[in-house]
Amino acid sequence: MAYTTVNKSSDYFNTKLYTGNGGTQSITGVGFQPDWVWIKSRTTGGYHNVFDAVRGVTKRIFTNDTQAENTSAATLTAFGSDGFSVGSNGDVNGNSQSQVAWNWLANGAGSANTDGSISSTVSANTTSGFSIVSWTGNGSAATVGHGLGSAPKVVIIKSRDNAHAWFVGHQSLDASAPWTKYMTLENSNAINDDIIWNDTAPTSSLFSVGNYSSTNGSGVKFIGYCFAEKQGFSKFGSYTGNGNADGTFVYTGFKPAWVMTKKTSGTSSWDMHDTKRDTFNVATKHLLAEDAGAEGSTVVLDILSNGFKFRTSNGDRNASGATYIYMAFAEAPLVGSNNVPCTAR
Repeated sequence: MAYTTVNKSSDYFNTKLYTGNGGTQSITGVGFQPDWVWIKSRTTGGYHNVFDAVRGVTKRIFTNDTQAENTSAATLTAFGSDGFSVGSNGDVNGNSQSQVAWNWLANGAGSANTDGSISSTVSANTTSGFSIVSWTGNGSAATVGHGLGSAPKVVIIKSRDNAHAWFVGHQSLDASAPWTKYMTLENSNAINDDIIWNDTAPTSSLFSVGNYSSTNGSGVKFIGYCFAEKQGFSKFGSYTGNGNADGTFVYTGFKPAWVMTKKTSGTSSWDMHDTKRDTFNVATKHLLAEDAGAEGSTVVLDILSNGFKFRTSNGDRNASGATYIYMAFAEAPLVGSNNVPCTAR
């Protein structure tokens, strides 16, 4: 695990809540100019809209759908120094609708990277371990540069041109050979086994893709999001459920700001929680990455100073003996010269 110099986590990841006005507005208070913005309406059904600075404003893809990238001038219209601007599209700015936007800092619009067998455009933040990678496929098994300087533990890729799945690679998908497996973000399917990653683990400079049209089709544009683990800021691991309301505790080494979990041993939702929608324990407000529905509310977990603990036996989160993966980003690190108290809630 790489050590981090992140002292203030909200300089690199932040959740922003806002209310739509059905017209146009600038959303401020993010704390930085975001490079990856994931927006979801909380109060009504609506697609998860994903934007990034490499593809550019108005270009969106949807975590709950396989469809290709589309352009809508009424969606995210600008990346600002402290947030972003939105137009009148109902998914991102529906009148009187409560919205959540999860924001990550990379490194702007990106630059050329020739580390891989395919050249890529990379926007990388080596401090926080996050990069956005764009490339055009060549129809063969290939390598793609990610710019992080350390091996990512999570890689998520999506075809921009075609209606193909969101492929998720995660270091904890299989203890013996994790990069022979994958999951798909737009549905609740269990773990799958195929050569999405060309059966090759990422390195400090590259990740690998197979020769499928859905991962590296000739002439097809792709986008990827890569995450290297940074102690005290991000954690990408696994846990085993205990099937009890006094549920499994997952140690992250920091107070999480955002957590997403997914069962690998069976079907389940990609369940997302954050400390802006739930400001005290027990955290109940959840959105599902694969589902366009409104925010749900049920007892799920406690967000603690050093991890999270389930308060449910629900099979999507804590079935007895079931295996799960998770992604977590910090609200308050427990390392470095952090001056934000890591208190329980």
